[in-house]
Amino acid sequence: MTDTIFALATAPGRAALAVVRLSGPDAGAALTALAGKLPAPRRASLRKLRGAGGGLIDEALVLWLPGPASYTGEDSAELHLHGGQAVVEAVVDALAAVGLRLAEPGEFTRRAFQNGRLDLAQAEAVADLIDAETTAQARQALDQLGGGLSRRYDGWRDLLIESLAVLEAAVDFPDEDLPEDVAARARPPLRTLLGELEAALSDADRGRRVREGFRIALIGAPNAGKSSLLNALAGRDAAIVTATPGTTRDVIEVPLVVAGYKVLLADTAGVRDTAEAIEAEGVRRARAWAEDADLRLWVVDQSASDGDWREASDLARAGDLLVLNKSDLAPGGDEQAASASTDIERLPLSVISDLDVDALRAWLQTRIVSALSGAEFPAATRLRHAESLTEAAERVRRALAQAEPELAAEDVRLAARALERVSGRVDPEAVLDRVFSSFCIGK
Repeated sequence: MTDTIFALATAPGRAALAVVRLSGPDAGAALTALAGKLPAPRRASLRKLRGAGGGLIDEALVLWLPGPASYTGEDSAELHLHGGQAVVEAVVDALAAVGLRLAEPGEFTRRAFQNGRLDLAQAEAVADLIDAETTAQARQALDQLGGGLSRRYDGWRDLLIESLAVLEAAVDFPDEDLPEDVAARARPPLRTLLGELEAALSDADRGRRVREGFRIALIGAPNAGKSSLLNALAGRDAAIVTATPGTTRDVIEVPLVVAGYKVLLADTAGVRDTAEAIEAEGVRRARAWAEDADLRLWVVDQSASDGDWREASDLARAGDLLVLNKSDLAPGGDEQAASASTDIERLPLSVISDLDVDALRAWLQTRIVSALSGAEFPAATRLRHAESLTEAAERVRRALAQAEPELAAEDVRLAARALERVSGRVDPEAVLDRVFSSFCIGK
């Protein structure tokens, strides 16, 4: 990283202010070329910015942030400009003229990681915080950025180092005056670690659902009222509603915020056997979306008596909700038949009743908060975290089953490498330090 980069840190387009960031060994020289001289470190200074020919570009606030005490760990600078497009373009041209390179996406944070200012989990949290659409997403990202996730992995790191130190002592120093059961002393911390890893894995989906959104599918037969319910919950006409069966042909996703959590509510095609190719594809997509959803609202027209509700009955799961729609109309027989076919909770509802829709909103809020809230944020917020935790748990499980300390030590090392892909903090020197501080070897 010998080159110096720059980029517009604020959104492009007309605005009151625009911020351009610089980072790299020539940041100071570039700032001097534009602003005349370097300001005092970490103090905002008002300076006239000039291009290569000496022409005035803007009067701006400039910040000089010498490394390593900067976001990237390198010499850095910020230019707080007036937000006109002409001003920004002139500054970009001036920086390019003095030899700076336009940054790649995420390059500032990548340099912060490579220079030890952030670990990998914190670097990911930066992206999550920028993308956060809800307060829950922002809280989770801020906890991870503040080191909450890394601290949990550090605790697991300590248990691995403790176990590996004991096992390596038994393997490498068999002739020393060590207790006979020294290798067995590795088992208690490994059992503790395995329990924590398994608990973290069982909670892994919660972090993903906070980041990506809690997925709710509206399923049911054609004309059950799914599109009307979607519009009622969304508070707008997001889906077309007609009396013609099969109007909805594709999955219509509507993002919502419920109790501070992101929710993706999907209207799906009515599930039925059909020979019409486009509608059949819509049914296939409806089934696929419903299978992957976190919750399904099975909408049944309780005023009907045609038995069409059976077509979607196989999609309902334990914990889903049976919505008996059109409760303002006289029952037609499907209500009792659908209710008797499953033991999931049911809720009578009429989409033209604000009270009924509010009752459903309250039910959804309780369910979503119960599913996504917890005493602490999850230890896995991305798929790669869960994959590493899965591998680490399997290796620890194998280590506990090994009779030979050499084989157990190798499995513990592999568990450490799996965790290292998330935290990057398992250091062989730390293992050696623990070995020589725990036992009087070579005295």
